[in-house]
Amino acid sequence: MIGLVMAGGKGTRMDAKEEKLLLQYKKPVVIHVIDALKSSNCFSKIMAATSDNSPNTQSLLQNNGIETIKTKGDGYVSDLNAALSYLHELTLVVSGDLPLLDGGIIKDLVASYDGGAWQSFLVTKKFLDDMNMMLEFSVNHDNKECYYTGISIVDPKKISSTNTIKETYRIIDDKRLALNLNTKRDYDLLKGA
Repeated sequence: MIGLVMAGGKGTRMDAKEEKLLLQYKKPVVIHVIDALKSSNCFSKIMAATSDNSPNTQSLLQNNGIETIKTKGDGYVSDLNAALSYLHELTLVVSGDLPLLDGGIIKDLVASYDGGAWQSFLVTKKFLDDMNMMLEFSVNHDNKECYYTGISIVDPKKISSTNTIKETYRIIDDKRLALNLNTKRDYDLLKGA
């Protein structure tokens, strides 16, 4: 299995002077994600999708031995589709801005893979409200309002077109998946975590 870190976004909602994935939480946030993938011992290779939006992040990743796939930086979905077109084995896709990830939760996610073409991991709105957190993209699953965490397991061999994918879901209400750095408020929550 490949671990693919999405690391090519602009981070405009963060309104920071530096690239979002380079924000410090003891070390650059993207390195927390890389270290979580490494410590899980679940991956034959760890890679990152980068773009011209994040040249310093790309340099940091390459200096840490992470192979990068250059995308156009047109948005998460188009960058992900471009990166997946290069991959031919089962892939755990993770956003590069999940600083609380650790090897244990990654192992749990991989162990729960259902064998489908695309399995996304969700948290419930209730959990987010209880934790005073917000995420952006919602879906109704099991009669619950849920939000995408930015983590999926994808089998590129089972995908002919992203328009016809049967996506499955698993709810895991865990702050390691829920704290996604999209805004300054999220970064303030991280510093208090």
